[in-house]
Amino acid sequence: METRREARIDRLVQALKRSDKLRLKEAAALLGVSEMTVRRDLQDEHQPVVLLGGYVVLAPGSTAASHYLLSDQKGRHVRQKRQAARLATTLVQAHQTLFFDCGTTTPFIIEALPHDLPFTGICYSLNTFLALSEKPGCRVILCGGEFQPGNAIFRPLNFREILGNLCPDIAFLSAAGIHPQTGVTCFNLEELPVKQWALEMAQRRVLVVDESKFGKVRPACMGPLSAFDMLVSNSPPPEALVEQARSLGVMLSHE
Repeated sequence: METRREARIDRLVQALKRSDKLRLKEAAALLGVSEMTVRRDLQDEHQPVVLLGGYVVLAPGSTAASHYLLSDQKGRHVRQKRQAARLATTLVQAHQTLFFDCGTTTPFIIEALPHDLPFTGICYSLNTFLALSEKPGCRVILCGGEFQPGNAIFRPLNFREILGNLCPDIAFLSAAGIHPQTGVTCFNLEELPVKQWALEMAQRRVLVVDESKFGKVRPACMGPLSAFDMLVSNSPPPEALVEQARSLGVMLSHE
């Protein structure tokens, strides 16, 4: 049977999957206990939650901390993501059908599009859907299914019925890593079916990343760099990636 202490720690883990940190006072209020009780709960060094400088955070290396969480990533490299996003919008024309990947970069592409631009937007993540819904000229197609809270995506339950009849003009794809040897990768395996559908069906496949993704390798493989038509970034990629892109005929766009 779960003890009260274990139940409190589990509740903190769930709260930290929505926010990367909690003040000790906030954690105590959430649990309805004293700050001293929270301190005692977290004394064991093997707990998935630790107290660090007055904040309650997920323990580095814990199973809970190892997953990509949208809340962890959305405040990182914002300036660089906006720069890459603005470059990506120069590819868009009125009345096109556009696919927007999940993640924290693609909403910046949507934000940078002209407010009254008429287009159709296909998406499968909650944050991208909300960004598209703010565009009055956009017809939004949300691919529904089982909701995955960690990365805020909807995993289609009947994949072909939902996506099989759609052919986007442009697919804007995001990634968590680009490496000359291992190719383009992301954090979560459940994202791969939709990403790979977009790579197969879109007339133009555009990878949009910030400079922090270069040289990184993440667990889920989206495919080689050759699967994309263009790589858009806020700064020039490393020379090895530049040479590989040129040899494959992948266009590069950066500031």
